[in-house]
Amino acid sequence: MPGDFIDVAEESGLIVPLGTWVLREACRRAVAWRAAGWPDLVMAVNLSTVQFRRGGIGAEVLAALEASGLDPAGLELELTESILLEGAEDVLTTVSTWKALGIQLAIDDFGTGYSSLAYLKRFQVDKLKIDQSFISGMAEHDQDRAIVQAIIDMASTLDLGTIAEGVEDALQASQLHFMGCDEAQGYLYARPLAAADLERWWRERRGMRASAWPGVNAA
Repeated sequence: MPGDFIDVAEESGLIVPLGTWVLREACRRAVAWRAAGWPDLVMAVNLSTVQFRRGGIGAEVLAALEASGLDPAGLELELTESILLEGAEDVLTTVSTWKALGIQLAIDDFGTGYSSLAYLKRFQVDKLKIDQSFISGMAEHDQDRAIVQAIIDMASTLDLGTIAEGVEDALQASQLHFMGCDEAQGYLYARPLAAADLERWWRERRGMRASAWPGVNAA
């Protein structure tokens, strides 16, 4: 699981070559899947703070798009709040270049980082990913449910999409749908899958007009 190796990879610096490989492979795979019958597929890729600190991440993203031939609109980059606030001006320049190309931006684990919300306006993000710690606590804690609703309402007002992380049962999915959340990801739909297994998962569900959620985020 990511929690078992991401911290070690970041501390050792291995996250940089690992991140480059993931980015290139994700773009290549997205092109193949779009050509195979999923033309609207958007591939989401997490970026690490370390990748920004080392420099060159802007050029790496552009190189991955060029090498794969992926339409920039088919790529969504997931950033943490700390990325947007560390070296803000340099990051703003990089992110602005991506946005001008049509790349989508999402804030990962929203609500667990900095309290300042000014970056939502400065960086023109597209989506907020609601951290799974709030999702898992909704059933038992009114505060968690209130936080989730507040994030959804704020995002809607700012014309941003919302993605719920860590959805594990149909009750959570139903509740989030009722609250106005746009998309969801989690074990309710599938555990992490290898590419071939994901293709089979997708084919099995292709043509289904109804499910536990209208907009599953399979990234």
